[in-house]
Amino acid sequence: MSTAICRLASRSARCVFQAGESHHMKQTAILTTTSLLSILLLTLHITDDIVRGISKAEPSNTALFVLAVLLYGTLVLAERRSGHVIMLLVGLLAASMPVMHMRGAHYPEIVKSTGGFFFVWTLWALGGLGGCTVILSARGLWNLPWRRQQ
Repeated sequence: MSTAICRLASRSARCVFQAGESHHMKQTAILTTTSLLSILLLTLHITDDIVRGISKAEPSNTALFVLAVLLYGTLVLAERRSGHVIMLLVGLLAASMPVMHMRGAHYPEIVKSTGGFFFVWTLWALGGLGGCTVILSARGLWNLPWRRQQ
């Protein structure tokens, strides 16, 4: 029985790797999706931080510029090394949110407050998606050709 499963698994793996272009496109689509979801949750979470008074509500063009660069890197540069680096940064930002907030002195108070469920849920979602985005972008960087083919 286990031999049959191994044969079936190896056939499946060969099919996936024979269709290398399709495999690369699928990985890029998954990376782009996780990065976009991370950006969405980051914006929701930062907004929640501002509403709660954790972050200052300063009118800042810098934050909008950073958001634009993250979105541009995710949507337009997804196939390039620079896009993978930007998505790696998105993943690191997202994955660091739970670490920063859950160590905070006011975390227990925020959890018990109105909207605490949403606050904690976005932290968990950001941690998971951010970690996945980091892994996928690092893997993508590792598999990208470092020299252009002539």
